[in-house]
Amino acid sequence: MFREPETFALLLDKLATVMAEYLHAQVAAGARALQVFDSWVGALSPGDYEERVLPFTRRIFESTASLDVPRIHFGTSTAGLLDLIAESGADVISLDWRIDLDEGWERVGHHRGVQGNLDPAVLLGPAAGVVEGARRVLRLAAGRPGHIFNLGHGVLPGSTLENLQALVETVREGVPAVA
Repeated sequence: MFREPETFALLLDKLATVMAEYLHAQVAAGARALQVFDSWVGALSPGDYEERVLPFTRRIFESTASLDVPRIHFGTSTAGLLDLIAESGADVISLDWRIDLDEGWERVGHHRGVQGNLDPAVLLGPAAGVVEGARRVLRLAAGRPGHIFNLGHGVLPGSTLENLQALVETVREGVPAVA
């Protein structure tokens, strides 16, 4: 990206073109939502993201706007980039566990959906911690429409089936009313 900026831009141009075509094909084949994964985006400074990546990400989302399916932007370590990621054109922005859900949602705008944001490491601990973490995320979502409960990233090796079951049950139950 720094040593050969023209080559990097050419690569992202080709990736954006191919990705847009692929996403169109996914919807034609029956996909009812699209998610663009950019797991390394959080490694960039805001300036580098805005100048070198955002134009291509925006192009992907602009090219899929007419498909009439929700479009999700997934990234990690993005707390410092959320305002810029919100400019990508995605309908839903993933939030990892490095920012509280309510703060992240405020930064991307409540007119968008958010996905996340339980720390996947809680699945390595006791079930009580899983339940507590899930309830905290649900409380911060405050019942607003547009929240997709999810981990802030994938399930870690060593996560137990029992903890995954406790997580699903907790999310299905929702947040208990405060007495």
